[in-house]
Order: sequence, then C-alpha cells, then structure tokens
Amino acid sequence: MDEHSAKIPLLSTKGNNGLDYGKFKSILASSSKLVLKFTMWVIFISWATFIFLYPSEFVNGWYEKYLHSTTGTVFGITGSIFLVFSAPILVIAFLAIAHLFLSGEEEFQEKKLSKNPWFRLWTFPVIVDGPFGVVSAAELIGILLFSMFTIWAVYAYTLANFNILSKFQLTFVEESYLMLELTGLRFGMIGLLCLAFLFLPVARGSVLLRLVDIPFEHATRYHVWLGHLTMLLFTLHGLFYVIAWALQGRLLSEILEWKNIGVANLAGVISLAAGLFMWVTSLRPVRRQNFELFFYTHQLYIVFVVFLAMHVGDFIFSIAAGGIFIFILDRFLRFCQSRRTVKVISASCLPSGAVELVVSKPANLQYNALSFIFLQVRELSWLQWHPFSVSSSPLDGKHHMAILIKVLGKWTEKLKGRILNGPKEDCALESLQPHANLTVSVEGPYGHESPYHLMYVYFYCTAYMCISNAIYGESVGGIGISPFLAILSDILHRINDRKPCLPRNVLIIWAVKNSDELPLLYGLDMESICPFFSDMLNLEIQTYVTRESEPPLEEGIVTKSVSSFGFPVRNTCGISVLVGTGNITWSGLYVILSTIGFVLSVGLLQTFYINAFGISSWWYKGLLFVACMVGSPIIFGGVVVGLWHIWERKTSAKESDEDDGQNVGTMQNNQPSAQKESSEDYAATSNSIRYGRRPDFEEIFGSIAERWSHVDVGVMVCGPPTLQTSIAKECRSQSLRRKSNHPIFHFNSHSFDL
Repeated sequence: MDEHSAKIPLLSTKGNNGLDYGKFKSILASSSKLVLKFTMWVIFISWATFIFLYPSEFVNGWYEKYLHSTTGTVFGITGSIFLVFSAPILVIAFLAIAHLFLSGEEEFQEKKLSKNPWFRLWTFPVIVDGPFGVVSAAELIGILLFSMFTIWAVYAYTLANFNILSKFQLTFVEESYLMLELTGLRFGMIGLLCLAFLFLPVARGSVLLRLVDIPFEHATRYHVWLGHLTMLLFTLHGLFYVIAWALQGRLLSEILEWKNIGVANLAGVISLAAGLFMWVTSLRPVRRQNFELFFYTHQLYIVFVVFLAMHVGDFIFSIAAGGIFIFILDRFLRFCQSRRTVKVISASCLPSGAVELVVSKPANLQYNALSFIFLQVRELSWLQWHPFSVSSSPLDGKHHMAILIKVLGKWTEKLKGRILNGPKEDCALESLQPHANLTVSVEGPYGHESPYHLMYVYFYCTAYMCISNAIYGESVGGIGISPFLAILSDILHRINDRKPCLPRNVLIIWAVKNSDELPLLYGLDMESICPFFSDMLNLEIQTYVTRESEPPLEEGIVTKSVSSFGFPVRNTCGISVLVGTGNITWSGLYVILSTIGFVLSVGLLQTFYINAFGISSWWYKGLLFVACMVGSPIIFGGVVVGLWHIWERKTSAKESDEDDGQNVGTMQNNQPSAQKESSEDYAATSNSIRYGRRPDFEEIFGSIAERWSHVDVGVMVCGPPTLQTSIAKECRSQSLRRKSNHPIFHFNSHSFDL
C-alpha cells in the first residue's frame, strides 16, 4: 500500500453511479433532526439555567408568583412544581426518541472525514491523575459547573438566611439556633436539586444516554461523582438540624416526630441512614475489599427514595422526580429482560485459563463491537450480575454472541468448575439440548450508540490482560484484548461486505503476564473473515510478555480448549431485545405510554381520592406519588412490553425459518475461539512479541506521530486506572506539543470499573 492510499477512507459512501448515499436521506428528515436537536438544547439550557439561578432572590421571587398563579389546576402545587423541575427532562426524552428514530442505525455514514485534525472536548484528557481519574475537557466543564453551582447556592442561601434573621427580634442564642436550622434546610434544598441529576447516569439503556452517546460504563463515573456531592449535602442537611436540636435539648423528640402536615422527621432520618449506608460502602477501599457488601447495600436506594418522598411530601419530592422516573422506566425493562433464561450455545475453558461463553441471541438484537453485557449464572448466584465486554462482532453471526472471562475470583472459579464438570461436546451434540449445568440470564447489551471505532482512519489500541504488582503497583484482572477482538472482527467483516468503515491503519499494543495468554489473539481467523485483508488494512500488533524473559519451547503451538460443550443455534432462547441499543420504536412507545400513564394516574388520584376525601398528610401523598411512578411503567408500559415480546417471538420465528440450515459447525467457524491455521500464520509473521519488558508509551506515541503525520488518531484503552493514566498523559502531551505535521490523539477508554 502506498502512502497516499493510506490517507483515503477504506470504503467510500459513494456508489458506482457517483451518488453520495450518505446524503440520500430526505431534506425533511435532516431538517427535522436539526429542529429537534435545537429544541432539546434550548429546553436543556433553559432548565439547567433555571436550576442554577433558583437560589437567587430574583428567580425565587418569580417562582413564587408562578406557583400562586398555577396552583388552581387539577394537579395542584405538585403539578406546578413538577412542570418546572421534572417535566423538561421528560420532554427532552420524548424528543430524543424522535431524533434517534430519524438518525437510523448508522449515523456515522453521514459524518465527513475532516481534512485537518482538531481537538474535541470529550476526547482530550485535561486531568490525567487525580481523585477523578482521567478527566476530559467536557467532563471538567461539568465538574466546574456543579462546583460553581454548589458554592453559589450556599452563598446565595446564606445571604437569604441573614435577611430572614434581620426580620425578627431574637437573642444571639436564638439567632444561632435558627441559623443552624435554616442552614440545614438550605443544604437539603441544594441536595434535592443535585438529586434531580443523580439517577440519570445509571439508567443504563435510557434514550437520554443513547442521545448523547454516553455508554453506561462512562456514565457510572458521573453517578459516583454526583453521589458523593449529593450525600455530602444531605449529610450536612441532617447534621445542622441535629446540632441545633441537641443544643436546644430536644434531639430525641424531633428525630422521632412524624408530622402529618409538614416534614416527617423520622422518615427523613430513615432515608438519610439508608443513603449513608450506600455512601460509605461505595467508597473505593470498601468497594474494592468487599464488592458484594457494596452491591447489596446499594439496593437500599429503594428505601432512600421512598422515605425521602414521605419525608418532604409529594410537591417537594416532584423537584427530583423526573430523573428518578427515567431510572424506574429503565429498571423495569431490565427486570423484564433479566427474567428470561438465555441458552448457552457453547462453553469452553481455554488454555490461557480464560473461559469463553457463546450465548444465543435473536438476529434483530442491535449492538456494536464496543458493547458489554451483565451476566448472571443462577447456579452460582441468583443476585450477582457481572459485566463483561463482548468479544464477537455483531457481524460474526446472526444468532450468537461471545464473551471472554478471565478466571480470577470465586465466581469465575465456580463458573470454570461448572464447565469442566459438564458433559463433553459430543454428548451435547447428540442430545441436541442445552446443557443443564448452566442457567444464564443477560442484561444488555449496553454501549455506544454509534461505533466510534469506525470513525477513525488511524486507530491505536492498548490492551492489558492482567497487570501484576511488579508493573503498575496493583493487581487488576480482566481480558483487555476482548473488545479488540470484536473491533478487529467488525472492521474485517465491514471491509469484506463493503460496508462503511474508515479504519485503514490499526496498531494494537497488548501486554500479558505469560505466553499462555497468546492463543486468545490467534483465535481470530482474519483470513477467513476477509481474504487478503492485508491489501486493504495496515494492521500491526505488538505483544509484550512481561513475566517471561524468553520464548517458551512450545511457542507457536496453539492448543485447543480444555473442555467445552455446545449445541445447535436454532430453536434456542436468545437474549431479549428489551434493553440496550435496541429497537427505538418499541422503547420509545414504552417511554411515552408509561409517562402518559404516570400523568393520568396522578391526575385521577388527585381528583377522585386526594381531593375527594380531603387527604392532607404530606407523607401519605408522597407515598402515593411514588406508587404512581412505580405503577405506571408496570401497568401502562407493561402493555407495550407484552406486545414487544409477541413481536420479538414472531420475528425470531420468521428468522429461524429463513436460517434453517444453520448449525454448530457454522457458528464455530465465526466465533473467536475457533483455532485456524491461517490465524497462526498471520500471528507468526505480523505479531511482534517482546519478552521481559513492558511498553514504552513515550517511544510508541513518538513513532506514531512521525509515521501517521497530520491526522486524527483514535486511541482506545482497555485496562486498569494506572494504564489509562499513562496513555492519557501521552495523548495530552503529544497533542499539546505537536508539530504542525503531527497528529492529534483522541483518548477513549473502554474500561468498566464499578
């Protein structure tokens, strides 16, 4: 390949007739998307600005006038507050559904390749080593905005508190008590405003995350940051009240008080206690040492939310209800999906010590090569769900999905034992039945809405199998190469099928402890997927074996799986399509109908029960409000879920008839664990293996800068925080001190860390 050809996109979106199919969409659809995007930005900026300025005297005065003029509606003051604080985020969700529907499945086709490299806020690492880990420019802006809001709100409310004190003739002691209580009240209000955002990042498959293309593994970080801030504010809220009550000698009576009209203190104490349990066990040292304790105590979010609603009543709780409702919608879909048992097509214990599971999926399940799933094996635990990267491309086969699992802990050890103790492959094939030793459920797949790995002509990947104490100071488990197997397979399939695909130059840096890990990479049969791919793709792989100083005698021999079982793909129960980057039409109907049902439920309850019977207890109305939030997705959204299941079964049955000839042998030709001679040949000639050393990233990045010149280089990292820090530091350094003819490196992390 010459130098000029390497700078041209591999596949053009233009057909033989010269037409640009990337622009084939109608002007009406493109205009509609533009209008939708503009409208969503206007609503979001207006909503965020109102929340930011809410503590100010001017906005607060306007807000009070608004409440007085709108409380005569059927929904009362609760509806008025909900309309301002929570409705905007639901309206954005509705518009997001329309935008995603118009965008289609492969929006990246429409994006033009920039002639000149340019910095991007979301891929430029600004902070690479600190309490927040690697922070991009866009993330730093978000952190600064929330920090500014908190400081500004405390300042504005403190001035308001002094203004209130000036209106009363009180002694110094009385002023001190009142000031403590007012300060506690203000911290509670600021915490409630932060709570409006807290649940949005953990709605794994929500249309909002899909709209902004933030995968759940990245959004989890934002939930952690917001969680620390929110719980700090709520803790100060309770602490100031406790100090004031204790100084006045009425601590016990106030804590146990449960008012019908006004704030129910005991409910608040229960809510805060649940929040503190979640907060303390989520701290990194506790979470690392005892993940199960963190996981189980985090289910107290139900207690936290329910008793918070009973503490403040329905109208104050409606300030944060929008984000919580989005989370409830997602949680119910996940519950429905996780009830299904997914058949295991094959399970293998590989020579490297890893385990490969291939699970059944319907052909209409949409995901990309950057996706991951949550896996539950009921024979091991009914409560534990573990995230794993998908190691197979969606183009590898219609009816299966593969994942690689490193055996490191108790759960994975038990999984390996179940596979080793299961029937051999021949027995399974004879019975043509799924293996009863494994009962698997799946949530997901989750991931990027658009496959960013297809948007760079130049792509640099760094993966680590397992980082030992001698290398980066901590022991971290995981198969870093797993997502890159899916990416490589995806790229090769797209080249072979003439589908849109930009990557022309791919460099993979992979570090492993021992050479017995190497067969994982050899298992990808590149020549079988795309014959003569080397004529169209510059692929370079550098492998570092860190704990061996020289090659073993058996180097190059690829051994087969230790134990495996399998059965035909047809007529097996696949992953449900309810969650993840799936069908936007059905998920959109679910969100819309559930939201309409929620509004109707609150209205009917207000008219025929609360107003009709004169219900006035704040805590009881708060409980009823939460009941409507939970009940509407089950009752109204459940109708859509039921129809969705029927549609899925009919579609799967139709596809099963069309693919009647598929069998296990066909599946194994495509799955990553199939050992092929051509893969061994390629690995031997194109994969440079270095023993007894680790990568020198400064040298590698410098070489890339010289070789790939004036382009955008996509950098993808899969590994522990120390590796991410090292790569991010080099990306930032190289991009900032780059010469005019050097590339800009765009940092992307594909590392899941709960």
